[in-house]
Amino acid sequence: MKWKKSTGNKTYKQKIKQHARLAGSCLLLVCSQATQAQVKPISERVDSLLKLMTLEEKVGQLNQYSGREVTGPVSDKKTNQLNELKNGWVGSMLNVKGVKDTRDIQAVALQSRLKIPLLFSLDVIHGYKTVFPVPLAEAASWDMEAIEQSAHIAAKEAAAAGIHWTFAPMVDIARDPRWGRVMEGAGEDTYLGSMIARARVKGFQGERLGGTDAIMACAKHFAAYGAAIAGRDYNAVDMSEHQLWESYLPPFKAAADAGVATFMNSFNTLNGIPATGSSYLQRDILKGAWKFSGFVVSDWNSVGEMINWGYAANDKDAAQKAIIAGSDMDMESKAYRSNLVQLVKEGAVNISVVDDAVKRILYKKFELGLFEDPYKFSDAAREQQVAQQEAQHRDIARKVAEKSIVLLKNEKNILPLARNYKAIAVIGPLANSRRDMNGSWVVFPNDTLQTVTFLQSLQQKAGKETKILFARGCDIEGSNDKGFAEAVKIAQQADIVIMTLGEHGEMSGEAKSRSDIHLPGVQEALFRAVQATGKPVVTVLMAGRPLIFNDIADNANAIVYAWWLGSEAGNAITNVLYGEYNPSGKLPITFPRNMGQIPVSYNYYNTGRPVKNEKDIRYRSAYIDGPNSPRYAFGYGLSYTTFAYADLSVDKNSLKDGNDELTVRCKLTNTGKYAGEEVVQLYIRDNISSVVRPVKELKDFKKISLKPGESTVVSFVINKEKLSFYNRRLQWVAEPGTFELMLGGSSDSTPLKQTITLEGGGVGNGE
Repeated sequence: MKWKKSTGNKTYKQKIKQHARLAGSCLLLVCSQATQAQVKPISERVDSLLKLMTLEEKVGQLNQYSGREVTGPVSDKKTNQLNELKNGWVGSMLNVKGVKDTRDIQAVALQSRLKIPLLFSLDVIHGYKTVFPVPLAEAASWDMEAIEQSAHIAAKEAAAAGIHWTFAPMVDIARDPRWGRVMEGAGEDTYLGSMIARARVKGFQGERLGGTDAIMACAKHFAAYGAAIAGRDYNAVDMSEHQLWESYLPPFKAAADAGVATFMNSFNTLNGIPATGSSYLQRDILKGAWKFSGFVVSDWNSVGEMINWGYAANDKDAAQKAIIAGSDMDMESKAYRSNLVQLVKEGAVNISVVDDAVKRILYKKFELGLFEDPYKFSDAAREQQVAQQEAQHRDIARKVAEKSIVLLKNEKNILPLARNYKAIAVIGPLANSRRDMNGSWVVFPNDTLQTVTFLQSLQQKAGKETKILFARGCDIEGSNDKGFAEAVKIAQQADIVIMTLGEHGEMSGEAKSRSDIHLPGVQEALFRAVQATGKPVVTVLMAGRPLIFNDIADNANAIVYAWWLGSEAGNAITNVLYGEYNPSGKLPITFPRNMGQIPVSYNYYNTGRPVKNEKDIRYRSAYIDGPNSPRYAFGYGLSYTTFAYADLSVDKNSLKDGNDELTVRCKLTNTGKYAGEEVVQLYIRDNISSVVRPVKELKDFKKISLKPGESTVVSFVINKEKLSFYNRRLQWVAEPGTFELMLGGSSDSTPLKQTITLEGGGVGNGE
């Protein structure tokens, strides 16, 4: 890491090393005190420590600094971090990684009067050393075990490098692909997003906090950040309470129920109030109704940014509003550090509010075992041991990447690739790009040598009998088409063409909103030029979000949506193209046909004038200049085999109000030539209710593996919970009436349907 500060004639880092040598006695004292206190419950230990703390030391625990500025704008306020660490005025550091650096910084903190250890945090989003697919790609696997395993390995590698805490998972529901951070979440669906939130929290944190192969998770961004107006990052959010509770809060509740250690508030306003200053979100819902016992951290400078919103007059006003609203730790704005002591002394902030925040943070430090051993996670031997497991971790990363790939088109079964091609032309700017394969939010963005590119993998996989021809063709962005001629030339020499197109690795992510999500640059023009040769074209698209690529969708012989797959991207894509893995991914987010459809999702409201026939849209809720259906629907994804759905049955046609339940079953058969996996999706529609309900809602799914010709019975349990919703008073109810059950392989293909009835009480009119 790079330390830019200096003290006298010695660099900041040299000073840290000097202070680290002085910390041995401090550590012995801390361990001795911790051993004596081990028999006491954590809550008692926290209370005992709190009584010893000065007001300045308490405020210090609420203060988080960055070791180097990488995840937000550089603050214009200079701080002598070394002295602040020694005085106990820092509770956490972010962007400090590696055993050596975390040990050195911890040693400085342990010279403070009370020797309270630091928390080290980092944006470990989709891997640490081993880079896994971006979260949206992993969501396409619909495989909770794989997603949990991915998070576990990321946690294991990060914990071995001295990290205690990650700012993940992002559980924001996102239905606008213009928003750059769509790549960081699980897509558009509340149920799928809630399942993935649980899996990621469990993967990061393990069975309990304190294990050296686990780190604290952080559910972010609380709340509704994914609904930023116009898909523009950091923008306002304006929505009904009903929409908030029904669509956007459930994944956060799922994370809380899974025991997530921390929450992060969001940059956006919600109905006019910045989330960082929202007592409704943080006090009433999170810490009140949900009884969340962890702590809340602000996003980067979001406390200070309430001034820009026009919600706070200055840093002092912002600090007062944020702490009262329930934001416990201030990331990088320094508003708490500079103002909270005075605010308490003036009576503007009650000391009990500060004490509550401090207790929440100290509790997690005790849970992690940092008071017993502040260097517990900074073990050089374990760091080296975990590094030696690279091959095993990469093998898992490849398998997760394979599961994340979605086959969108396969005309005349051109895939899997035949082994008898004499020459394959590989064309496109992403064929041999290591950095772009990793996507956004990579811990070591310059360390790309470990990443396997598609071209590299294909050259190894194709064998000596197949000649691989390569032309870049064009850049990802820009209008330069000088490479077209070479691309067309090699296409004419080949039996088949594989085009690798998409976004570069920093085109999706934080602060990467786009007003136009068409395939960038002249890539689609390159496709048209190559396709005009008459050679069969397989298009591999790599991106962190849904893109619009209508020419390719209409004319390519096959389309593979590969997202950004990480360290093993090339091997995963090649294995899928050659059929060594049969693609099983399903889209976790709708792909629009054009910009005018955005935002778009499958679970829309029917309206009073629904479109029943695309040919008859007169005075209907429809566009007049194009189809109203999306290009690719939520839940969509093909396989090299085919599946047949049949024999829908229910063990009874109605449920009584209460704990009654019924079982719906169907027969799933692999009718093709390849073994494969199908995600069987259960959707439900409430036909008549006190508030308008979506045309369908995902309520359950199962991923089933079948051999050719094999059949199995897939069953789902339907209970009152699956039929419930928030009524107009925001009460969670199930109302009597009829419900339509729909089973199939995607939201727009549910061939099996059955109507059931909920009898008995319920609220009925929403009152």
